[in-house]
Amino acid sequence: MTKYELRTVVEGRVWLPGERGFDVARQAWHLTVEQPVAAVVEARDVEDVVALVRYARRTSSTVAVQPTGSCASGNTAGVILLRTSRFDEIRIDPARRIARIGAGVSWGQLLAAAEPHGLIGPAGNSPVVNVVGSTLGGGMSWFGRKYGLASAGVRAFDVVDAEGARARVTSDSDPELFWALRGGGGDLVIVTGMELELYPAPNLYGGQLMWSADRTGEVLAAYREIVRHAPPELSVWAERRQLPGAEGRIAIAATYLGDADEARALLRGFDAIDAPVADTRGPLTPSNLGALTSEPVDPGPGITRSELLTELDDEAVEILFAESISPLIGVQVRLLGGAFAEPHSGAHPAVAEPFSVHLHGLATSPATARTVRDTQRRIVVGLGGRIGARKPFTSLIPGESIAAAFDGPTVDRLSDLKRIRDPYTVFRANFPIHRAEMRAVFRRDCDCHRPAMPPWGW
Repeated sequence: MTKYELRTVVEGRVWLPGERGFDVARQAWHLTVEQPVAAVVEARDVEDVVALVRYARRTSSTVAVQPTGSCASGNTAGVILLRTSRFDEIRIDPARRIARIGAGVSWGQLLAAAEPHGLIGPAGNSPVVNVVGSTLGGGMSWFGRKYGLASAGVRAFDVVDAEGARARVTSDSDPELFWALRGGGGDLVIVTGMELELYPAPNLYGGQLMWSADRTGEVLAAYREIVRHAPPELSVWAERRQLPGAEGRIAIAATYLGDADEARALLRGFDAIDAPVADTRGPLTPSNLGALTSEPVDPGPGITRSELLTELDDEAVEILFAESISPLIGVQVRLLGGAFAEPHSGAHPAVAEPFSVHLHGLATSPATARTVRDTQRRIVVGLGGRIGARKPFTSLIPGESIAAAFDGPTVDRLSDLKRIRDPYTVFRANFPIHRAEMRAVFRRDCDCHRPAMPPWGW
């Protein structure tokens, strides 16, 4: 068989190199990540996925699943890129507080479906991020301080394995695979659907406060005091914004699972800082959560680097909020802690660090992209020992391997599973499990600059 016969294998749409629309179809969400693929397939249904996997086995091809490409690594040379955007079914069981969703569902879609039932899912800051994709990598949510990683709430996975067989994976039916899929990434099977626990949200409060940059010292002093006593229902993020040609800003974004009066009392330290240029705080509906921080909803040339932060002391504040960050457009510090730090029965480890830091830039040219990455690297190096030894799986960037997210025993366990469940490498994730592929990725010029880690027998 040849790649041109893909159209006889699947009912969904197929794009091949040189055809109209191919370059758009293969793009990652971050347009700075190049994706050289052999073909792109948009599956019509699960039977298409089964047929594609069996085709890949017969032809020694490799399939990479990418619903949206928001965490793309560029590790796609020669693969068949599978899009699952048509798998958009959502069924809410309000009595059991369970959502059954297809692999193409976004967090914005799920929140809108759960809202009429007074329920909420463990969503992050962007409404367009794919639920299955982010949850396979652990899933860092606005509500993780209360409920932990999104992956901890998964009750079942619908999958297609490397033989092209369909299966339902639960803690009872296949405990080892269930463990791996709850935060260990998507390199073992293709997940076509998922059952995820929802949480009661009779009241939700949230919004943004923003001041001119000259109030940064006051805002951060209040922030550090508020987060010191924040209950798990409260999440508070501090962000420095510096858009080209615009006045610098310091912003606070917050959500609270509870009554508005309680939230205002917890955040009253910010009320003493006068002259805010914006204050959108108030009762919040779950379906509007994605608009809270005005995240982009279309692909763009963004470059983001995220790390865990062990402390937010005076020197860290100086590096992140006072020193020059040009050409970056933003620095964001998120409060973690709470249930994030509690272990659960999935592959992703607990996140012990109390903060995460996110460095945002735009790459308008190759030269700018290099400067953005150099600046991100400089800031991380400057933070030194405050940077955690590991990072969340969903924060991995091109050039890093899963060893940046997991300890040695977890890497070993995942690698053993990969060898057993996908011995011929039918599947290739953004950040692969196979040691040979991990070694090739890890030895590139990654700009990790985190404490040295052992090679775990590579």
